[in-house]
This record gives sequence, structure tokens and C-alpha cells, in this order.
Amino acid sequence: MMKNKNFVAFILSHGRADRVVTYDSLKKSGYTGRIVIVLDNEDPSAPEYISRFGSENVVIFDKAAIAETFDEGVPGDRRTIVYARNACFDIARKLGYRYFIELDDDYTVFEWRFDNRLRYITKDKAVCNLDAVFDIMLDFFKKIPAKSIAMAQGGDYLGGGAGGEGKQLRTKRKAMNSFICDTERQFTFLGRINEDVNTYTRNTSTGDLFLQIQQVCLLQKQTQSNAGGMTEVYLDSGTYLKSFFTVMYQPSSVKVRTMGNEYVNQKRLHHRVNWMLTAPKILKEKFKKKT
Repeated sequence: MMKNKNFVAFILSHGRADRVVTYDSLKKSGYTGRIVIVLDNEDPSAPEYISRFGSENVVIFDKAAIAETFDEGVPGDRRTIVYARNACFDIARKLGYRYFIELDDDYTVFEWRFDNRLRYITKDKAVCNLDAVFDIMLDFFKKIPAKSIAMAQGGDYLGGGAGGEGKQLRTKRKAMNSFICDTERQFTFLGRINEDVNTYTRNTSTGDLFLQIQQVCLLQKQTQSNAGGMTEVYLDSGTYLKSFFTVMYQPSSVKVRTMGNEYVNQKRLHHRVNWMLTAPKILKEKFKKKT
């Protein structure tokens, strides 16, 4: 069991009452703490969620009210996760928790990517004691001034130990998908689409710290292959609109470029963050201007 009792896991979902994959993945990985499903009041399938998970484990928030509290960027289809992300801080307070983790509903497995000697693991190694992982991450989070920390994602390790994030164990200046948060360090997610990148780039530029932990990662279903949730929104616009949202919030350091394999005609637009222009720098005292 987790030693940190003041902690809850939120699964943010919409229209997938029969496919909350993350719930089973949490249990399979050894998480024994409380799990709460977070829904918006525009989801017609809410009764099915309540039937499956119990009314005490489902919280429904007012999406229109939350929409008034932050910048959506460009108005449009509201079947996106940003509203639930911002609602979680108040939900945690009302439930009596200070700390929480926000999770999407489509995670298939939690995996180790580095062993106890800090070497990259070449074979899949599923996490079996997620309680301990969350405890360690939360203890680390409490000791640093970060607004949020997150697990890595499977795509971060393309190239394995020879490339990508397998070369060296480190933290990265980003946070996506699995946000560990503190109600006393509240921040606001920005933008109707691509809210995680919008938020960690824009807020980093004004001095906030967001970190990704590389030892563990989560794997999830491909967005456009899993009906419900935000799938229809992304099918309408692909990555074109998604990527330009972040340029709109952080035009000084984010641009859009093509990425992918040109030989099999799989290139697409994606954001590119220039971290030299995004994160503030601390200058050495010797550079202080003398008066």
C-alpha cells in the first residue's frame, strides 16, 4: 500500500465507460490507492460510468463553468481533456486530497525503462508495484519547486538504448499525460487542444518548472484508433491544428515542422520547441552589471 495517504489517482474520461483501460492497468501494476473517474456534465454516458465504477468513484464537473476560467485559445469542439485537467484541482480539494495524479483513460501498461543500476532496459519490464513508484515520485515532487512531474511515454524511447532517451538517464523539461500535482501549487492548463505542450512551454517561459521522469513510462493506445474521448476531434484536424495551438501560445520559441518517414509517405506536422529560447537562464554573478 502507498505510504502517502493524501493522494488520489484521477482517470479523465469521456464517452468510454466500457473502455477505461487505465483502471485495469493501474490494478494490474499493483496500485492499491483510491481511483476516481472524472467526467464532464456534457457526457451522456455518465450513468454507465456510475453503474460500472460506483457513484462514490465518479465525479462530474461543470464543463461550461470550467471553460470560463482559462484561455481556450480558439473556440470549437469541447470534447477535449483540458477542461477535466483544470477541474481536478478543485475536485481534489473537495474530496480531501492535497496531491493527485491525472491520467488519461487509455494506458495499457506501466513499464520500467532503466534498471537498478541505471542501465537502459532492452526488454519490456512491467511495473508490479505502482504504489512504490507513485510514493517515490511524490516524495521527489515534494522536495522540489516543480509545478508538476510526469512519467515518460513510450514514444520517448524510439531508437532504444542507442538513441533517444535510452542513452542517458536524466529528467526532461516537459510534462505530458500523467501529471502529479499539488493543490497548493495550482497552475492552469492552456488551450482547447495540445494543452500539455501549451502549458509546459508557456509556463516554463515565465519561470515554472515541469519535469518528466525517465525511469518509468506509460504506453497507451493510438489516439485515432480508440473511439471516444478526443479521437473525433483529432480525426477532424489531425496534427495540423494541434501543433499550431502551441505556436499561438509560445510563438517566440515554438515552431511547426514536418516529421516522420518520407520514404513511406508518413510525414506529418508537429511542434518543435527551442529550449534555449523557452526556459529562463540563470546568469553567473560575474556577469552582473556594476553600477
